[in-house]
Amino acid sequence: MTVVEIALPVPLARRFDYLLPDGLPPASIGGRVSVPFGKRNAIGIVTAIKTHSELPQAQLKNVQEVLDGDSLYPPSLWRLLNWATSYYHYPPGEVLFHALPTLLRQGKPARETPLWQWYITSQGKETAPESLKSAHKQRQALAVLRQGALYRHEISQHDISNAVLQGLRKKGLCDLRPYYATVADWRQLTIMHGQRLCLNTEQATAVGAIRSADNCFSAWLLAGITGSGKTEVYLSVLENVINSGRQALVLVPEIGLTPQTIARFRERFNAPIDVLHSALNENERLAVWLRARRGENAIIIGTRSALFTPLARPGVIIIDEEHDSSYKQQEGWRYHARDLAVMRAREENIPVIMGSATPALETLQNVHNGKYRQLTLSKRAGNARLATQQLIDLKGVKLQGGLSPQLAGKIAQHLQADNQVLLFLNRRGYSPALMCHECGWIAECQRCDHYYTLHQHQRQLRCHHCDSQRQVPHQCPQCGSTQLMPVGLGTEQLEQNLANLFPGIAISRIDRDTTSRKGALEQQLAQVHRGGARILVGTQMLAKGHHFKDVTLVSLLDVDGALFSADFRSAERFAQLYTQVAGRAGRAGKQGEVLLQTHHPEHPLLQTLLHQGYDAFARQALIERKSVFLPPFTRHILFRAEDQDNQQAALFLQQLRNLLEASPLKDEACWIMGPVPSLQAKRSGRYRWQLLLQHPSRPRLQRLLQSSLPLVATLPETRKVKWTLDVDPTEC
Repeated sequence: MTVVEIALPVPLARRFDYLLPDGLPPASIGGRVSVPFGKRNAIGIVTAIKTHSELPQAQLKNVQEVLDGDSLYPPSLWRLLNWATSYYHYPPGEVLFHALPTLLRQGKPARETPLWQWYITSQGKETAPESLKSAHKQRQALAVLRQGALYRHEISQHDISNAVLQGLRKKGLCDLRPYYATVADWRQLTIMHGQRLCLNTEQATAVGAIRSADNCFSAWLLAGITGSGKTEVYLSVLENVINSGRQALVLVPEIGLTPQTIARFRERFNAPIDVLHSALNENERLAVWLRARRGENAIIIGTRSALFTPLARPGVIIIDEEHDSSYKQQEGWRYHARDLAVMRAREENIPVIMGSATPALETLQNVHNGKYRQLTLSKRAGNARLATQQLIDLKGVKLQGGLSPQLAGKIAQHLQADNQVLLFLNRRGYSPALMCHECGWIAECQRCDHYYTLHQHQRQLRCHHCDSQRQVPHQCPQCGSTQLMPVGLGTEQLEQNLANLFPGIAISRIDRDTTSRKGALEQQLAQVHRGGARILVGTQMLAKGHHFKDVTLVSLLDVDGALFSADFRSAERFAQLYTQVAGRAGRAGKQGEVLLQTHHPEHPLLQTLLHQGYDAFARQALIERKSVFLPPFTRHILFRAEDQDNQQAALFLQQLRNLLEASPLKDEACWIMGPVPSLQAKRSGRYRWQLLLQHPSRPRLQRLLQSSLPLVATLPETRKVKWTLDVDPTEC
């Protein structure tokens, strides 16, 4: 008998055996099959073909249909996904299905949806339109079809209905046929389309180093200060890869925030470029996946999930802003796209380039350990100069609309010089809290134990953690007072205050609220580049890769909260954010200026960033992390559990801790912390707890986990809680 081992998209860390009946075509490892599962039919991926099963043959169900004759995964991608299944300890079916377009997960054919054509049959060619005397519309349609085939979506342009064509079809005069567009081989084209920029010495050195090892695996960190021309290095490397007929995969943190970068790619290369973004429907996503698999596109640009796009002729993987936290998946399968991209490049035997002005500490440590090689761009491209930086001490200073008098004066000065100003405030909404002036009551989300954010324009209170919302009350529910006042500053309030302080000056606010509509971000950015907006107000959306040539003043208004956080990664994140935001100033030859408002100008983190830069901060942070045994010098695995009564989750994690403590694989170097409440202890009505495992050896920690996970199902509280596992967590 033929037994096929199937991975199904279910939350179970196992595979299932089925019989392959003689009447069905042979199955392929990596191909899809339709099988009965419980009371329904399911699509599964074949992971092995065997001659026997550990279960009796009578207990095995039959495969119902073989959907693919070949594997949907290239061998290198198949190996990567199977490795990731064991490393992240996630159900194999869910990992394999994560790498497929939605239509393929649903069992649709692995081919593009055809364009349907109405065409005239041989009988129709022999029939004169005039013979259809009593059918005027059919006579008209037959005359049109005599001139050539007609796509189904074009018939309305000729004033022809589908019913008329169906009438002709019944008479045998026309018929429908599928049409699959053929794509010209882009490798025969002249690849260069736009103009090359002249590389400086550092850029040319970086390009030369990468090209010298472009036929084998090599991991490069392209560490360049903001405005140093990292994108031009990417383009030069891509030119060489595409000229050799190979494909490139480019990962970006968020597609919507990098329209300028994508535009430069399209201007530069006369080759097919596909961008995977949220505006694509499922048919379009499948089409991109199929084109990449056939080698019909030269460059694929996308966010973290684009990493799993199959490539016919892979040449290079580029990870822009490799430090960005959005590369870490925080729901479901919690993989890190940057780390998996390095593993995929190793499997494909191609180079991977990680670019950033503020590299992650893990990446810098990998450079120190010799796993990655660093290329440094220390000078701004062209004649752009580094911005001057200054702290503004807010102690005892009366603020006007969130601005100190010194900052307000600087804004007026830069506007008078016909330049643009960028004000950064990482807090959207009107204010982060609404308080009663009489009794001190504060509007709080009961589902999260977190303050509501006031959105004044919509007259709404919104929780930015669970997305619940309610109307702003007219009276305090505690004392009945109508004296409800906003507390704190948000981007919506800042925009309003700026309009009062600088009347007649065009202001553009860029945050999640103003860019939620499709195309809104691109429209606002285009207005900024045209000079239509003189003052830019925004959240961290403005910190990611934008090039504003006329912005000469950048100010961070309120960052003190980031200086005193319980999260050990907060200093690194703030340093990256500060450096990225500051890098928006003075990028096109004009002298830039950066001002940071703070009540703690003496804070050592601020002093290091201001006077020595991000590199000095990173060196100091790595020394501190090493001294207290924190990543990247140790490895973390985090168990999270949640419940609705704040009892079962903690009990489950305590049972799990007892299980781990009793394992013979646990040694003295393994440290277990918890169970303790999560930093956000309640969310969406559920109480959240966590258990942290730490060990300096990744293999030892993995072995401990591998031996213990099968026993978790035996714990009494397992079925009473929702629990998750996060390997290499970035949020503890």
